[in-house]
Amino acid sequence: MSKTNMPEGFLWGGATAANQIEGAWNEDGKGPSYVDGLIASRDIQKRYAKNAPENSYFPSHQAIDFYHRYKEDIALFAEAGFKTYRMSIAWSRIFPNGDETKPNEKGLAFYDNVIDELIKHQIEPILTISHFEMPQYLIDEYGGWANRKLIDFYANYAKVLFKRYKGKVKYWLTFNEINMAMFLPQMALGIRIDATDEEKYQAIHHQFVASALAVKHGHEVDPNNQIGAMLGYAPIYPLTAKPADVFVAKQKELQKLFFADVQLKGYYPERMLAYFAAQAINVHFAEGDSELLADYPCDYLGFSYYTSTTMSNNKDKDLSEGNGILGERNPYLEESEWGWQIDALGLRFGLNVLYDRYEKPLVIVENGLGAVDKIEDNGEIIDDYRISYLEAHIKAMQDAITIDGVNCFGYTAWGCIDLVSAGTGQMSKRYGLIHVDRDNEGKGTLNRTKKKSFYWYKDLIEQNGLN
Repeated sequence: MSKTNMPEGFLWGGATAANQIEGAWNEDGKGPSYVDGLIASRDIQKRYAKNAPENSYFPSHQAIDFYHRYKEDIALFAEAGFKTYRMSIAWSRIFPNGDETKPNEKGLAFYDNVIDELIKHQIEPILTISHFEMPQYLIDEYGGWANRKLIDFYANYAKVLFKRYKGKVKYWLTFNEINMAMFLPQMALGIRIDATDEEKYQAIHHQFVASALAVKHGHEVDPNNQIGAMLGYAPIYPLTAKPADVFVAKQKELQKLFFADVQLKGYYPERMLAYFAAQAINVHFAEGDSELLADYPCDYLGFSYYTSTTMSNNKDKDLSEGNGILGERNPYLEESEWGWQIDALGLRFGLNVLYDRYEKPLVIVENGLGAVDKIEDNGEIIDDYRISYLEAHIKAMQDAITIDGVNCFGYTAWGCIDLVSAGTGQMSKRYGLIHVDRDNEGKGTLNRTKKKSFYWYKDLIEQNGLN
Protein backbone atom coordinates (compact mmCIF):
# COMPACT_ATOMS: atom_id res chain seq x y z
CA MET A 1 0.00 0.00 0.00
CA SER A 2 1.33 3.43 -0.88
CA LYS A 3 0.82 6.60 1.08
CA THR A 4 -1.32 8.02 -1.68
CA ASN A 5 -3.85 5.22 -1.28
CA MET A 6 -5.11 6.60 2.02
CA PRO A 7 -7.18 9.79 1.79
CA GLU A 8 -5.27 13.05 2.11
CA GLY A 9 -5.98 14.56 5.50
CA PHE A 10 -7.23 11.28 7.02
CA LEU A 11 -7.87 11.81 10.72
CA TRP A 12 -5.76 9.39 12.76
CA GLY A 13 -6.16 9.72 16.51
CA GLY A 14 -7.53 8.40 19.76
CA ALA A 15 -10.74 8.40 21.78
CA THR A 16 -11.84 8.62 25.42
CA ALA A 17 -14.91 9.56 27.46
CA ALA A 18 -15.10 12.24 30.14
CA ASN A 19 -16.47 9.97 32.87
CA GLN A 20 -13.64 7.46 32.34
CA ILE A 21 -10.69 9.85 32.45
CA GLU A 22 -11.43 13.26 33.98
CA GLY A 23 -11.93 12.66 37.69
CA ALA A 24 -12.56 15.90 39.65
CA TRP A 25 -16.10 14.62 40.01
CA ASN A 26 -17.21 17.39 42.39
CA GLU A 27 -14.78 20.21 41.58
CA ASP A 28 -15.51 23.65 40.15
CA GLY A 29 -19.26 23.33 40.37
CA LYS A 30 -19.67 19.94 38.69
CA GLY A 31 -22.75 18.01 39.74
CA PRO A 32 -22.85 14.22 40.20
CA SER A 33 -23.55 12.08 37.15
CA TYR A 34 -24.93 8.57 37.05
CA VAL A 35 -21.42 7.13 36.62
CA ASP A 36 -20.21 8.94 39.74
CA GLY A 37 -22.40 6.56 41.74
CA LEU A 38 -20.83 3.38 40.36
CA ILE A 39 -18.32 1.21 42.21
CA ALA A 40 -15.93 -1.21 40.53
CA SER A 41 -17.68 -4.53 39.87
CA ARG A 42 -18.35 -6.86 36.96
CA ASP A 43 -22.02 -6.98 37.99
CA ILE A 44 -23.63 -3.76 36.75
CA GLN A 45 -26.63 -4.25 39.05
CA LYS A 46 -24.37 -4.20 42.10
CA ARG A 47 -22.33 -1.20 41.03
CA TYR A 48 -24.73 1.61 41.92
CA ALA A 49 -24.15 3.64 45.09
CA LYS A 50 -27.46 2.61 46.68
CA ASN A 51 -26.20 -1.00 46.71
CA ALA A 52 -22.57 -0.20 47.49
CA PRO A 53 -20.93 -1.52 50.67
CA GLU A 54 -19.60 1.03 53.13
CA ASN A 55 -16.24 2.60 52.19
CA SER A 56 -16.62 1.52 48.57
CA TYR A 57 -14.26 2.79 45.90
CA PHE A 58 -15.82 4.93 43.15
CA PRO A 59 -13.44 4.84 40.16
CA SER A 60 -14.82 7.92 38.36
CA HIS A 61 -14.15 10.23 41.29
CA GLN A 62 -10.49 10.53 40.32
CA ALA A 63 -10.29 8.27 37.23
CA ILE A 64 -6.88 9.06 35.66
CA ASP A 65 -7.06 12.75 36.68
CA PHE A 66 -7.17 14.14 33.14
CA TYR A 67 -8.86 17.20 34.67
CA HIS A 68 -5.55 18.27 36.19
CA ARG A 69 -3.18 16.56 33.73
CA TYR A 70 -4.76 17.36 30.36
CA LYS A 71 -1.77 19.36 29.14
CA GLU A 72 0.58 16.46 29.78
CA ASP A 73 -1.78 14.00 28.09
CA ILE A 74 -2.46 16.17 25.05
CA ALA A 75 1.29 16.68 24.66
CA LEU A 76 1.63 12.89 24.51
CA PHE A 77 -1.16 12.70 21.92
CA ALA A 78 0.69 15.30 19.88
CA GLU A 79 3.95 13.39 20.22
CA ALA A 80 2.15 10.33 18.81
CA GLY A 81 1.11 12.48 15.85
CA PHE A 82 -2.63 12.53 16.50
CA LYS A 83 -4.59 14.46 13.89
CA THR A 84 -7.79 14.19 15.91
CA TYR A 85 -9.02 13.41 19.41
CA ARG A 86 -12.52 12.17 20.07
CA MET A 87 -13.59 13.26 23.56
CA SER A 88 -16.81 13.91 25.41
CA ILE A 89 -18.21 16.72 27.51
CA ALA A 90 -19.45 15.90 31.00
CA TRP A 91 -23.03 17.24 30.95
CA SER A 92 -23.08 17.79 34.73
CA ARG A 93 -19.90 19.87 34.50
CA ILE A 94 -21.78 22.36 32.32
CA PHE A 95 -25.23 22.01 33.91
CA PRO A 96 -24.74 20.46 37.38
CA ASN A 97 -28.39 19.41 37.67
CA GLY A 98 -29.12 19.36 33.96
CA ASP A 99 -32.22 21.56 34.03
CA GLU A 100 -30.63 24.97 34.69
CA THR A 101 -30.99 27.76 32.16
CA LYS A 102 -27.49 29.18 32.69
CA PRO A 103 -24.34 27.05 32.40
CA ASN A 104 -21.56 26.65 34.94
CA GLU A 105 -18.83 28.95 33.68
CA LYS A 106 -16.03 27.08 35.43
CA GLY A 107 -17.05 23.90 33.64
CA LEU A 108 -17.00 25.62 30.27
CA ALA A 109 -13.63 27.19 31.10
CA PHE A 110 -12.13 23.73 31.59
CA TYR A 111 -13.21 22.65 28.11
CA ASP A 112 -12.07 26.00 26.72
CA ASN A 113 -8.60 25.10 27.95
CA VAL A 114 -8.71 21.51 26.67
CA ILE A 115 -9.93 22.50 23.21
CA ASP A 116 -7.43 25.35 22.93
CA GLU A 117 -4.65 22.96 23.94
CA LEU A 118 -5.72 20.51 21.21
CA ILE A 119 -5.83 23.29 18.61
CA LYS A 120 -2.40 24.50 19.72
CA HIS A 121 -1.08 21.04 18.85
CA GLN A 122 -3.06 20.99 15.57
CA ILE A 123 -5.33 18.20 16.81
CA GLU A 124 -8.92 18.34 15.50
CA PRO A 125 -11.50 17.77 18.28
CA ILE A 126 -14.44 15.42 17.76
CA LEU A 127 -16.87 16.16 20.61
CA THR A 128 -19.48 13.74 21.94
CA ILE A 129 -22.24 15.77 23.57
CA SER A 130 -23.54 12.94 25.78
CA HIS A 131 -21.49 9.83 26.58
CA PHE A 132 -23.20 7.80 29.34
CA GLU A 133 -22.81 10.50 32.01
CA MET A 134 -26.20 12.18 32.40
CA PRO A 135 -26.66 14.32 35.54
CA GLN A 136 -27.97 12.25 38.43
CA TYR A 137 -30.53 14.96 39.22
CA LEU A 138 -32.26 14.37 35.88
CA ILE A 139 -32.69 10.75 36.87
CA ASP A 140 -33.87 11.40 40.44
CA GLU A 141 -36.14 14.36 39.69
CA TYR A 142 -37.41 13.61 36.18
CA GLY A 143 -37.01 9.88 35.66
CA GLY A 144 -34.32 10.19 32.99
CA TRP A 145 -35.08 10.04 29.27
CA ALA A 146 -38.49 8.56 29.96
CA ASN A 147 -39.48 12.17 30.58
CA ARG A 148 -39.92 14.26 27.44
CA LYS A 149 -38.69 17.35 29.29
CA LEU A 150 -35.15 16.07 28.84
CA ILE A 151 -35.36 16.92 25.13
CA ASP A 152 -35.38 20.63 25.92
CA PHE A 153 -32.70 20.30 28.61
CA TYR A 154 -30.41 18.50 26.17
CA ALA A 155 -31.14 20.93 23.33
CA ASN A 156 -30.27 23.88 25.57
CA TYR A 157 -27.05 22.15 26.65
CA ALA A 158 -26.08 21.38 23.04
CA LYS A 159 -26.83 24.94 21.93
CA VAL A 160 -24.52 26.32 24.63
CA LEU A 161 -21.71 24.09 23.36
CA PHE A 162 -22.28 25.00 19.71
CA LYS A 163 -22.13 28.72 20.49
CA ARG A 164 -19.17 28.45 22.83
CA TYR A 165 -17.01 26.45 20.44
CA LYS A 166 -18.05 27.94 17.14
CA GLY A 167 -15.05 28.01 14.84
CA LYS A 168 -13.07 25.69 17.12
CA VAL A 169 -15.03 22.44 16.90
CA LYS A 170 -16.39 21.17 13.59
CA TYR A 171 -17.21 17.50 14.33
CA TRP A 172 -19.87 16.55 16.86
CA LEU A 173 -21.59 13.32 17.95
CA THR A 174 -25.00 13.62 19.58
CA PHE A 175 -25.14 10.43 21.71
CA ASN A 176 -22.59 7.71 22.34
CA GLU A 177 -23.60 4.26 21.07
CA ILE A 178 -27.29 5.13 21.11
CA ASN A 179 -28.31 1.52 20.43
CA MET A 180 -26.63 0.35 23.65
CA ALA A 181 -29.54 1.88 25.54
CA MET A 182 -31.39 -1.41 25.00
CA PHE A 183 -28.69 -3.24 27.01
CA LEU A 184 -27.67 -0.48 29.44
CA PRO A 185 -30.87 1.53 30.01
CA GLN A 186 -29.80 2.81 33.42
CA MET A 187 -26.51 4.22 32.09
CA ALA A 188 -27.71 5.47 28.70
CA LEU A 189 -31.28 6.50 29.53
CA GLY A 190 -31.41 6.91 33.29
CA ILE A 191 -34.25 4.39 33.60
CA ARG A 192 -34.60 1.06 35.43
CA ILE A 193 -32.44 -1.84 34.29
CA ASP A 194 -35.60 -3.96 34.12
CA ALA A 195 -37.57 -1.40 32.09
CA THR A 196 -39.90 -2.83 29.47
CA ASP A 197 -39.02 -2.60 25.79
CA GLU A 198 -41.82 -0.06 25.38
CA GLU A 199 -40.28 2.14 28.08
CA LYS A 200 -36.84 1.84 26.50
CA TYR A 201 -38.04 2.64 22.98
CA GLN A 202 -40.05 5.62 24.23
CA ALA A 203 -36.97 7.01 26.01
CA ILE A 204 -34.86 6.37 22.90
CA HIS A 205 -37.46 8.20 20.80
CA HIS A 206 -36.91 11.23 23.02
CA GLN A 207 -33.18 10.94 22.30
CA PHE A 208 -33.88 10.74 18.56
CA VAL A 209 -35.85 13.99 18.75
CA ALA A 210 -33.15 15.61 20.88
CA SER A 211 -30.52 14.53 18.34
CA ALA A 212 -32.52 16.11 15.50
CA LEU A 213 -32.81 19.33 17.49
CA ALA A 214 -29.05 19.28 18.01
CA VAL A 215 -28.54 19.01 14.25
CA LYS A 216 -30.96 21.91 13.74
CA HIS A 217 -29.28 24.17 16.31
CA GLY A 218 -25.78 23.12 15.30
CA HIS A 219 -26.33 24.06 11.67
CA GLU A 220 -28.02 27.33 12.63
CA VAL A 221 -25.09 28.35 14.83
CA ASP A 222 -22.47 27.34 12.26
CA PRO A 223 -23.28 25.86 8.83
CA ASN A 224 -19.81 24.29 8.84
CA ASN A 225 -20.70 22.04 11.77
CA GLN A 226 -20.80 18.33 10.97
CA ILE A 227 -23.05 16.56 13.43
CA GLY A 228 -23.00 12.79 13.54
CA ALA A 229 -24.88 9.87 15.00
CA MET A 230 -22.93 7.16 16.80
CA LEU A 231 -23.65 3.43 16.79
CA GLY A 232 -22.15 0.57 18.75
CA TYR A 233 -21.68 -1.79 15.82
CA ALA A 234 -20.96 -5.51 15.65
CA PRO A 235 -21.90 -7.40 12.47
CA ILE A 236 -24.21 -10.35 13.08
CA TYR A 237 -23.34 -13.47 11.10
CA PRO A 238 -25.56 -16.57 10.82
CA LEU A 239 -23.93 -19.45 12.69
CA THR A 240 -24.64 -21.81 9.79
CA ALA A 241 -26.06 -21.63 6.28
CA LYS A 242 -29.39 -22.94 7.53
CA PRO A 243 -32.08 -20.56 6.26
CA ALA A 244 -33.49 -20.20 9.77
CA ASP A 245 -30.09 -19.09 11.10
CA VAL A 246 -29.61 -16.65 8.22
CA PHE A 247 -33.05 -15.16 8.82
CA VAL A 248 -32.58 -14.76 12.60
CA ALA A 249 -29.19 -13.07 12.09
CA LYS A 250 -30.64 -10.72 9.46
CA GLN A 251 -33.57 -9.74 11.70
CA LYS A 252 -31.27 -8.95 14.61
CA GLU A 253 -28.95 -6.92 12.36
CA LEU A 254 -31.87 -4.83 11.11
CA GLN A 255 -33.07 -4.18 14.66
CA LYS A 256 -29.62 -2.78 15.47
CA LEU A 257 -29.45 -0.66 12.33
CA PHE A 258 -32.83 0.86 13.21
CA PHE A 259 -31.05 3.33 15.50
CA ALA A 260 -28.90 4.68 12.67
CA ASP A 261 -31.83 4.48 10.22
CA VAL A 262 -33.83 7.02 12.22
CA GLN A 263 -30.92 9.42 12.72
CA LEU A 264 -29.51 9.28 9.18
CA LYS A 265 -32.59 8.55 7.06
CA GLY A 266 -34.96 10.62 9.18
CA TYR A 267 -37.81 8.19 9.72
CA TYR A 268 -38.85 4.95 11.42
CA PRO A 269 -38.60 2.10 8.87
CA GLU A 270 -41.76 0.15 8.16
CA ARG A 271 -40.26 -3.09 9.43
CA MET A 272 -39.74 -1.50 12.89
CA LEU A 273 -43.28 -0.17 12.99
CA ALA A 274 -44.47 -3.68 12.13
CA TYR A 275 -42.28 -5.10 14.92
CA PHE A 276 -43.76 -2.61 17.41
CA ALA A 277 -47.26 -3.62 16.35
CA ALA A 278 -46.48 -7.32 16.68
CA GLN A 279 -44.99 -6.81 20.15
CA ALA A 280 -47.74 -4.39 21.28
CA ILE A 281 -45.13 -1.65 21.78
CA ASN A 282 -46.61 1.84 21.61
CA VAL A 283 -44.15 4.69 21.05
CA HIS A 284 -45.82 8.07 21.42
CA PHE A 285 -44.91 10.74 18.84
CA ALA A 286 -45.69 14.32 19.84
CA GLU A 287 -46.86 16.74 17.17
CA GLY A 288 -43.94 17.74 14.97
CA ASP A 289 -41.64 14.83 15.90
CA SER A 290 -41.81 13.17 12.49
CA GLU A 291 -41.07 16.45 10.74
CA LEU A 292 -38.06 17.14 12.98
CA LEU A 293 -36.59 13.70 12.32
CA ALA A 294 -37.11 14.12 8.56
CA ASP A 295 -35.77 17.66 8.34
CA TYR A 296 -32.64 17.24 10.47
CA PRO A 297 -30.88 13.92 9.87
CA CYS A 298 -27.27 13.57 10.98
CA ASP A 299 -24.45 14.45 8.59
CA TYR A 300 -22.30 11.37 9.13
CA LEU A 301 -22.11 8.14 11.13
CA GLY A 302 -19.52 7.41 13.76
CA PHE A 303 -19.35 3.91 15.15
CA SER A 304 -17.45 1.69 17.54
CA TYR A 305 -16.15 -1.70 16.48
CA TYR A 306 -14.59 -4.31 18.75
CA THR A 307 -16.02 -7.64 17.66
CA SER A 308 -18.56 -9.40 15.51
CA THR A 309 -21.26 -11.69 16.81
CA THR A 310 -23.03 -14.81 15.59
CA MET A 311 -26.62 -15.98 15.91
CA SER A 312 -28.68 -19.07 15.19
CA ASN A 313 -32.17 -20.38 15.66
CA ASN A 314 -30.85 -22.81 18.29
CA LYS A 315 -32.24 -22.35 21.80
CA ASP A 316 -29.17 -23.95 23.46
CA LYS A 317 -26.65 -21.24 22.77
CA ASP A 318 -22.91 -21.13 23.59
CA LEU A 319 -22.68 -17.42 24.27
CA SER A 320 -19.82 -14.98 23.74
CA GLU A 321 -19.88 -11.41 25.05
CA GLY A 322 -18.36 -8.27 23.58
CA ASN A 323 -19.12 -4.59 24.29
CA GLY A 324 -22.43 -5.47 25.98
CA ILE A 325 -23.68 -7.45 22.98
CA LEU A 326 -24.40 -11.14 23.53
CA GLY A 327 -24.05 -13.51 20.62
CA GLU A 328 -23.11 -17.10 19.99
CA ARG A 329 -19.49 -18.16 20.00
CA ASN A 330 -18.01 -18.22 16.50
CA PRO A 331 -15.83 -21.36 16.19
CA TYR A 332 -13.56 -19.66 13.64
CA LEU A 333 -12.44 -16.76 15.82
CA GLU A 334 -10.00 -16.31 18.70
CA GLU A 335 -11.00 -14.43 21.87
CA SER A 336 -9.46 -11.68 23.97
CA GLU A 337 -8.78 -12.11 27.71
CA TRP A 338 -12.27 -10.74 28.32
CA GLY A 339 -13.96 -13.20 25.97
CA TRP A 340 -14.51 -10.79 23.08
CA GLN A 341 -14.01 -12.55 19.78
CA ILE A 342 -11.42 -10.95 17.50
CA ASP A 343 -12.55 -10.40 13.91
CA ALA A 344 -10.61 -7.83 11.89
CA LEU A 345 -12.39 -8.70 8.64
CA GLY A 346 -15.65 -7.88 10.40
CA LEU A 347 -14.60 -4.22 10.44
CA ARG A 348 -14.25 -4.19 6.65
CA PHE A 349 -17.57 -6.01 6.41
CA GLY A 350 -19.22 -3.45 8.68
CA LEU A 351 -17.79 -0.46 6.83
CA ASN A 352 -19.29 -1.81 3.61
CA VAL A 353 -22.68 -2.49 5.21
CA LEU A 354 -22.93 0.96 6.77
CA TYR A 355 -21.69 2.93 3.75
CA ASP A 356 -23.87 1.01 1.29
CA ARG A 357 -26.90 1.57 3.52
CA TYR A 358 -26.51 5.27 4.35
CA GLU A 359 -24.18 6.69 1.67
CA LYS A 360 -22.86 9.21 4.18
CA PRO A 361 -19.32 9.62 5.49
CA LEU A 362 -18.21 7.21 8.21
CA VAL A 363 -15.67 7.53 10.99
CA ILE A 364 -14.44 4.77 13.31
CA VAL A 365 -14.51 6.44 16.71
CA GLU A 366 -13.74 3.39 18.86
CA ASN A 367 -11.60 0.33 18.15
CA GLY A 368 -9.12 -1.34 20.44
CA LEU A 369 -8.08 -4.31 22.55
CA GLY A 370 -8.64 -4.54 26.29
CA ALA A 371 -5.85 -6.59 27.85
CA VAL A 372 -3.74 -7.01 30.98
CA ASP A 373 -0.37 -5.36 30.42
CA LYS A 374 2.88 -6.45 32.07
CA ILE A 375 5.55 -3.96 33.04
CA GLU A 376 9.03 -5.40 32.40
CA ASP A 377 11.88 -5.01 34.88
CA ASN A 378 13.29 -2.17 32.78
CA GLY A 379 9.93 -0.36 32.83
CA GLU A 380 8.94 -1.18 29.24
CA ILE A 381 5.52 -2.44 28.23
CA ILE A 382 5.82 -4.77 25.24
CA ASP A 383 2.20 -4.97 24.05
CA ASP A 384 2.71 -6.80 20.77
CA TYR A 385 -0.77 -8.32 21.13
CA ARG A 386 -2.30 -4.84 20.95
CA ILE A 387 -0.17 -3.92 17.95
CA SER A 388 -1.30 -7.09 16.17
CA TYR A 389 -4.95 -6.30 16.90
CA LEU A 390 -4.71 -2.69 15.74
CA GLU A 391 -2.63 -3.58 12.69
CA ALA A 392 -5.14 -6.18 11.48
CA HIS A 393 -8.13 -3.88 12.01
CA ILE A 394 -6.47 -0.86 10.40
CA LYS A 395 -5.50 -2.99 7.40
CA ALA A 396 -9.14 -4.09 7.11
CA MET A 397 -10.23 -0.43 7.25
CA GLN A 398 -7.68 0.51 4.58
CA ASP A 399 -9.00 -2.23 2.30
CA ALA A 400 -12.55 -0.95 2.75
CA ILE A 401 -11.41 2.55 1.80
CA THR A 402 -8.94 1.81 -1.00
CA ILE A 403 -10.46 -1.31 -2.56
CA ASP A 404 -14.17 -1.09 -1.73
CA GLY A 405 -14.55 2.67 -2.10
CA VAL A 406 -15.94 3.34 1.38
CA ASN A 407 -15.85 7.00 2.48
CA CYS A 408 -14.28 6.78 5.94
CA PHE A 409 -12.54 9.95 7.09
CA GLY A 410 -11.01 8.96 10.42
CA TYR A 411 -9.93 6.33 12.91
CA THR A 412 -9.61 6.93 16.66
CA ALA A 413 -8.19 4.10 18.76
CA TRP A 414 -10.30 3.60 21.86
CA GLY A 415 -8.75 4.29 25.22
CA CYS A 416 -5.63 5.76 23.63
CA ILE A 417 -4.56 6.33 27.23
CA ASP A 418 -5.47 3.78 29.91
CA LEU A 419 -8.82 4.63 31.47
CA VAL A 420 -11.51 3.25 33.76
CA SER A 421 -13.51 0.45 32.13
CA ALA A 422 -17.10 1.50 31.49
CA GLY A 423 -18.31 -2.07 31.94
CA THR A 424 -16.56 -3.01 35.17
CA GLY A 425 -14.94 0.09 36.67
CA GLN A 426 -11.57 -1.67 36.51
CA MET A 427 -8.19 -0.35 35.37
CA SER A 428 -6.71 -3.79 34.67
CA LYS A 429 -8.60 -4.01 31.37
CA ARG A 430 -6.24 -1.68 29.54
CA TYR A 431 -6.68 -0.32 26.03
CA GLY A 432 -4.14 2.46 25.99
CA LEU A 433 -1.08 3.26 23.95
CA ILE A 434 -0.08 5.12 27.13
CA HIS A 435 0.05 3.32 30.48
CA VAL A 436 -1.34 5.00 33.59
CA ASP A 437 -0.05 3.80 36.96
CA ARG A 438 -3.33 3.04 38.70
CA ASP A 439 -4.87 -0.24 39.83
CA ASN A 440 -8.39 -1.57 40.38
CA GLU A 441 -8.46 -0.14 43.91
CA GLY A 442 -7.41 3.34 42.85
CA LYS A 443 -3.82 3.01 44.03
CA GLY A 444 -0.83 4.23 42.05
CA THR A 445 1.16 7.30 41.10
CA LEU A 446 -0.90 8.11 37.97
CA ASN A 447 2.41 8.45 36.11
CA ARG A 448 2.18 8.07 32.33
CA THR A 449 4.40 5.64 30.38
CA LYS A 450 4.53 5.12 26.61
CA LYS A 451 3.96 1.50 25.57
CA LYS A 452 5.51 -0.19 22.54
CA SER A 453 2.20 0.36 20.73
CA PHE A 454 2.61 4.12 21.18
CA TYR A 455 5.72 4.14 19.00
CA TRP A 456 4.14 1.78 16.46
CA TYR A 457 1.06 4.02 16.12
CA LYS A 458 3.24 7.12 15.87
CA ASP A 459 5.12 5.53 12.97
CA LEU A 460 1.86 4.47 11.31
CA ILE A 461 0.49 8.03 11.45
CA GLU A 462 3.71 9.49 10.11
CA GLN A 463 3.45 7.15 7.11
CA ASN A 464 -0.35 7.57 6.75
CA GLY A 465 -0.81 3.84 7.19
CA LEU A 466 2.12 2.67 5.06
CA ASN A 467 3.54 0.42 7.81
